[in-house]
Amino acid sequence: MAKHWADFQYEIYLNGMTGAVPRLPTDLTRLEELTEQRLGPGPVGYVAGSAGDGSTARANRAALERRRIVPRMLRDVHERDLSVEVLGRPLPAPLALAPVGVLSIMHPDAESAAARAAAAQGVPYILSSASSTPMEQVAEAMGDAERWFQLYWAKDREVTRSFLNRAKAAGYTALVVTLDTPLLAWRPRDLDQAYLPFLHGVGTANYFSDPAFQAGLAKPVHEDPNAAVMHFVGMFADPGKTWPDLAFLRENWDGPIVLKGVLHPDDARLAADAGMDGVVVSNHGGRQVAGSVAAADALPRVAEAVGDRLTVLFDSGIRTGDDVFKALALGARAVLLGRPYVYGLGLDGRSGVEHVIRCLLAELDLTLALSGHSGPATVGAADLVEDTACPRAAAGRGEPAPYAVRSESSTGCADGASLPVIDNEPGPADAAAVSQR
Repeated sequence: MAKHWADFQYEIYLNGMTGAVPRLPTDLTRLEELTEQRLGPGPVGYVAGSAGDGSTARANRAALERRRIVPRMLRDVHERDLSVEVLGRPLPAPLALAPVGVLSIMHPDAESAAARAAAAQGVPYILSSASSTPMEQVAEAMGDAERWFQLYWAKDREVTRSFLNRAKAAGYTALVVTLDTPLLAWRPRDLDQAYLPFLHGVGTANYFSDPAFQAGLAKPVHEDPNAAVMHFVGMFADPGKTWPDLAFLRENWDGPIVLKGVLHPDDARLAADAGMDGVVVSNHGGRQVAGSVAAADALPRVAEAVGDRLTVLFDSGIRTGDDVFKALALGARAVLLGRPYVYGLGLDGRSGVEHVIRCLLAELDLTLALSGHSGPATVGAADLVEDTACPRAAAGRGEPAPYAVRSESSTGCADGASLPVIDNEPGPADAAAVSQR
């Protein structure tokens, strides 16, 4: 039986009869500010920060906000089912928790707490290579729940091979390969604090516990931790990788492989040609290339190019249930949620992560219903319009601006201001007016 995610709101209201209110906001966009108030600037900056001046992170949000949902009426949405199949696996909703490393900087229970929360709600958890907790320990915390492994593709092939073997043995069913981080970007919030957790051995648990990694050390990790850190830094990423190198991953992983960080349709086609199973349309939440195209703007072209060949997933900018709806309408099969669940973890541990998952999916469930859909499968491009003009730009000297006509090339307003869009195609009312002329 499908899970009734929207019932979470009634649970909240009924608890209110005894005076209880949620420990965290139900508006997930408020979590970042709350986390800023409660946690230190280093950890918060590492999670919330972006490349350069943050323009790509802002563009991610603006691209989603620019799309507006057009609800439809008098459709039977009494019974709803958010379940989907992704990479051959049945999921209760079109959601997975994105790979985020070094979670011990946010909460001492780190990845294990996030993984338990995901397991409790039936949502896949994607463990980062750069986790604070070894992959086997996280797998044990999850039991039989769905889990995927994210790979930062190291220079050392034997370490990569060992990671893949360990992940398979620990029950991770899909491999998510991050392509957009062959180098760390220029991240001023981290630079201003001189804050990089890896140099303190945080986020290195999978490496320090790996036999192939240990084989490259002159002394055991505990005897010379600084040497272990420098060995990690030297192999963490490899800007020399090219498309033919994917064959190595295919040879050493017999499950689905998804490439994360794809923004151009030609790269998506190359992924399909290389025998990959999916792509994540993502700009790393704005953390890698300042001035990059917004992920939601890239999504429709990628989905159009390979949607019939690959599973298309999406991240970068997801904060609310309506954001998930919009990503589905733009061509995603499911979304990966990142920063909001990390804020939930930092504020309230496992319970905070579960709160975030339940809020997001309750809001998605209600958004689907109130827009005329009983499940994700019927959502499509026709459910959105796009606000494309800035009032000041269109109106000149502060005069009221007219409605804008949809323009696929428009990027919207830099300050977030926008106007409703009307189609320039005649509707029934237009035809009736013409016939009377």
